[in-house]
Amino acid sequence: MNIADLTATLEYWLTAGVDVLSGERLQFPQHPKPYQESITSATSRSRPSHPPVHPSHDPDHPEGKTPLTPPTTPRPPAKPAPLATLVTKALPPEERAIKLAAMAQSLAQCTQCNLAHMRTNMVFGVGSAVAPVVFVGEGPGAEEDLRAQPFVGDAGKLLDKMIHAIQLQRKHIYIANVVKCRPPANRNPLPPEIEQCQPFLFEQLETIRPKVIFALGKFAIACLTGLSGPIETIRGQTPLWRGIPVIPSYHPAFYLRTPSRKKAAWEDLLRLKAMLAEPESTPSSTSPPKPNGENENDRVDFQSSNHHEDG
Repeated sequence: MNIADLTATLEYWLTAGVDVLSGERLQFPQHPKPYQESITSATSRSRPSHPPVHPSHDPDHPEGKTPLTPPTTPRPPAKPAPLATLVTKALPPEERAIKLAAMAQSLAQCTQCNLAHMRTNMVFGVGSAVAPVVFVGEGPGAEEDLRAQPFVGDAGKLLDKMIHAIQLQRKHIYIANVVKCRPPANRNPLPPEIEQCQPFLFEQLETIRPKVIFALGKFAIACLTGLSGPIETIRGQTPLWRGIPVIPSYHPAFYLRTPSRKKAAWEDLLRLKAMLAEPESTPSSTSPPKPNGENENDRVDFQSSNHHEDG
């Protein structure tokens, strides 16, 4: 075979591709592949195969380290149930007082907000751990800060008269505040202070699981229900806090400043009395009952005084 014939044969092989070497004869496919595809295919067949190199034997891999793996996309955390709708199981009565006492002891050392550095005492709460109603105020005043008990000043004395008017006593109810330390100069609690203290109030309420919550003043109403605006437009509604009905009402200090509005207190107290008398399965009324002809002046004694919303 001359050089020209040999060159033509090699070009044909490269163009057609070699499939099988059988004995001494080369066999070609019936349909020749394109030139570039045949070169790529032949190159891949000619490369020797090697077993995969273990990371520990790889000279480029640091000894004793695990090879990097592609990062996995973390699952987003489950959204918690809204605080106003979350319902938990009540503790047995004998365990409630123990838990409240442990909470009070723990919070005595609380320094989570600036109020902790200005207080004389932390004012946790007082009353029965199995109370059917919890009264929630704004925060401690000067007298409460000194005595470490809520509602013991002038507003507290009026609250005592209010609860006595519907045949209740302090030892049968529970009283707490939104914030546990006195704001300086009896100023309103700031949003960060409320945010820090709110979980403690919520844990108190979850521990007691009262039948009704009586919210005294705009800060208690907003904390428990999320409702804001004039209290007059909120009164008469019955929002729920984790399944427990809330009665929005004025703070007793409001009646000390504005005795002419005492009828509102009597209406809200009658609502509370009616709701406490209802069986557990009976829905609560959403409209305030009439005084039923009773003279509210005979039930609640109001005195004029310029007073802040202290609890």
